Amino acid sequence: MLKEVHYKNWKSFSNATLYIDPLTVLIGTNASGKSNALDGIAFLSRVVQGKELQTILSGDSALLLEANIQAIRGGVEWAAKHPHSSFILEVVIEGDEETDYHYSIEVSTKSDVELVSESLVKIDRKMNKRTKLFTATAEEDSPTVAASVYNGRRPKKKPFKRSVSVISQLKNQETHPEVDEAIQLVVHTLENVFILDPAPALMRDYKPFSNRLASNASNVAGVLAALPKEEKKQMEKLLSKYVSRLPEGDVQRVWAEPVGRFKTDAMLYCEEQWPGSDKKLIVDARGMSDGTLRFIGILTALLTRPKGSLIVIEEIDNGLHPSRAGILIDMLNEIGTDRQIDILMTTHNPALLDELGPEMIPFIIVAHRSMEDGASELTPLEDIQSLPKLLAGGSIGKLVAEGEIEETLSRQGSEER
Repeated sequence: MLKEVHYKNWKSFSNATLYIDPLTVLIGTNASGKSNALDGIAFLSRVVQGKELQTILSGDSALLLEANIQAIRGGVEWAAKHPHSSFILEVVIEGDEETDYHYSIEVSTKSDVELVSESLVKIDRKMNKRTKLFTATAEEDSPTVAASVYNGRRPKKKPFKRSVSVISQLKNQETHPEVDEAIQLVVHTLENVFILDPAPALMRDYKPFSNRLASNASNVAGVLAALPKEEKKQMEKLLSKYVSRLPEGDVQRVWAEPVGRFKTDAMLYCEEQWPGSDKKLIVDARGMSDGTLRFIGILTALLTRPKGSLIVIEEIDNGLHPSRAGILIDMLNEIGTDRQIDILMTTHNPALLDELGPEMIPFIIVAHRSMEDGASELTPLEDIQSLPKLLAGGSIGKLVAEGEIEETLSRQGSEER
């Protein structure tokens, strides 16, 4: 599981850490750095897959269309915090009860986008021991990066390309078993980060069968229809269970059905029945609300992503009525825990924050700007010194709506200086 992400001169961050828990809530005002934090995770996920560093930041229309991903917001120009010309992203990944792995990558944006340094370290918490599994550094004008890879003896340096990550080049090479195990774990963990941004407008049409949900959830119908019969039945039962609590009317059932002559496309349907009426109405995705479709997209991701995945959802409650925030939180907690899937979400919604309850305070992170230099900072809510006093005056949702948390952090920063 991904435990921590560190940002150094990444976009609006000078030096900050985001802690990841089974359910992590990232809050903050507009332009506080929330999206920049998520972009850093997206960058890392693509780095370990072996994508060109230049392409990740600036994009390639043909490749991006094929992969159903977008370039990192801001492109190359805004990847490194001005006036810097490089950035560092680091993660801590849990191996087992005694072991963590620390992966770091530094990228230059000075002229060409290329690798500056990279490393993977095994941390034995019980023995308080650190083993460098590989380290790589590049001379400023060198076309390659020199990497030392652990082999149980004295490592020899080997040249690697600077246009892609070393870890993605090593994952297909024969290395020491300890190195190979670590690389596979780090790559698997970061590859399984799923950046989800459901787009209801794209979910309303017929979609071909698919075995993987798109990042915009446009192919929900195709994913559901392609499932084996018994799995599909169980999946639609769970969809119906949660979706039935959203609208005023009674949703009896949600399902996907093959359509067309060759039965290789699918459409999403639901069956509604209003209280007091014996008539049932079948509605396809074209007649469903944006909020309902987004909810179905999020729910499908929770039910289909592999165990151990991290699902990242920006503005998770977009299009959802405040009175249904509790339904969303229940769904995230129940399914996330049952399927061992971590969730990182952002929100501005006071109603949703109030539904979290006081037990979630340790898992709420506040993105805010330093009053000293404007850099984005990430502060756990529980680290705010006057939090008990603040909560005595109102709920978390109320404090967010009135800007009390950010104001308190500004005062706290001034006092610390």
